[in-house]
Amino acid sequence: MADELKSLRDTIDHLDDQILDLLNERARVVMRVGEAKKDSQRAFYVPSREQAIFERLQSRSSGPFPPDAVRRVFREIISGSLSLEQPLKVAFLGPQATFTHVAAMQQFGMSAQLVPQKSIPAVFEEVARGRAHYGVVPVENSNEGVVTHTLDMFMETELKIYAEILLEISHDLLSLSGRMEDVKRVYSHPQALAQCRRWLEENLSDIPLLDVSSTAAAAQMAAADKESAAIASARAGAQYDLQQVKSNIADNPNNVTRFLVVSAESPEPGDHDKTSIMFCVKDEPGVLLRMLEPFSKRAINLSKIESRPLKKRAWEYIFFLDMDGNIQQSPLKEAVAELEHSCQFLKVLGSYPRAR
Repeated sequence: MADELKSLRDTIDHLDDQILDLLNERARVVMRVGEAKKDSQRAFYVPSREQAIFERLQSRSSGPFPPDAVRRVFREIISGSLSLEQPLKVAFLGPQATFTHVAAMQQFGMSAQLVPQKSIPAVFEEVARGRAHYGVVPVENSNEGVVTHTLDMFMETELKIYAEILLEISHDLLSLSGRMEDVKRVYSHPQALAQCRRWLEENLSDIPLLDVSSTAAAAQMAAADKESAAIASARAGAQYDLQQVKSNIADNPNNVTRFLVVSAESPEPGDHDKTSIMFCVKDEPGVLLRMLEPFSKRAINLSKIESRPLKKRAWEYIFFLDMDGNIQQSPLKEAVAELEHSCQFLKVLGSYPRAR
């Protein structure tokens, strides 16, 4: 048995050496790709290309290595490779260990320089001023709806949507001891508290619930007080050395938040893109029907429509529309051009890879 175990471990060491050699060989090719991109002035970060790599490798893998782990491993391989081409600096709505931080790591990996910001406008400003290549902000939650601050910022800046991220949200109850009987108060972001309301009423009905600026801030406060607990991510628990009192306490287990990657540039067209636009129309009879007709008659799928009031004019609204396809391709290009004739103004927020 001991000889067999030693032989198996020797085989693993040999395979690890081969993997390392291949990683370095891949890195050398990536550096040549980076030089070619500089010569042709093409974007060095192409999310549609990454998505294609992940999907090809996951479909090719016959196991037993887990498909999700294939994606995570290659996420870090690609992240490290990108850092060889050009170190990525990414601003995100902080602090660290928030769900936006987790989303940024999911998209860019650990080799990117992830810089927390105190507000959504601060993320946009970092990117607009060129202090960060990209920014990551939340835009909507499947249970709680849109993040209005993010939509408002597209009215005030010229940044584009470069990619989208879908993140499954799992709320954990965390404390220093990990014991329910020690919890005398619970901290969290108001949205997280709302998403766990039923569980809290059934299990901690007499405990005060206290709003804080983020789930990560809640974890930090729980780490400083043995009688406090936080509703936050497992990542926040690990960062602040908290124990799990109860995992996944959200009332609705199907809880997904959509995040946007914003940039001063637009990504290269891909095979599975979606497009977001914003526009304002005159308030007159039948206008809402007319603005949808260009898409209906071309069988273009509209995945989302949202409205926000114009701050400078009462009872006038900006509409946000998400649809399948790339703005550079027909028939979507024709539909948007037709819509523009009925608009006071129209702005394309970006065509970018659809998260899948």
